Amino acid sequence: MDRQIEATKTGAEPDRSSGSGHLMCRTALWGIAGFLGCSYFAWISLSHIMRAEYDWPHDAWTVATYVVWIVLLGGVALDTRCLRERLFFGVLGANFVVGCGLTLWKTVPVADVRAARIGTGALWALAALLSLATLRKLDAKGGTPDAEL
Repeated sequence: MDRQIEATKTGAEPDRSSGSGHLMCRTALWGIAGFLGCSYFAWISLSHIMRAEYDWPHDAWTVATYVVWIVLLGGVALDTRCLRERLFFGVLGANFVVGCGLTLWKTVPVADVRAARIGTGALWALAALLSLATLRKLDAKGGTPDAEL
């Protein structure tokens, strides 16, 4: 009754359930979490502008934090093949590059910090909207034809 089953070789690629190229599109949780987080930071930026708070931190820990986030977001953006996710991570990366630049620029004029707060608030709001784009359902192959690169 025992028989050896011979492994057959096919030209097809092995099934990679975890490597669909989508990091956020797999489940709605990530899109919603991205929306809530980015909306919160957009609101924080707006509240700084409304209260005329234009100070910016210039310490080494803040720079290190920004660098870690920039590297992480760059790696995640390169890892995904989904255009919607690349746009989302790209906008976040741009936002962190601006923040890191302002942290390194110790003599930044107040008018430039105000403009940066407005710009980063707009980038946070854009990222919140882009995270909602990841809520679109995936097809049976684990992707959408218009969102794959």
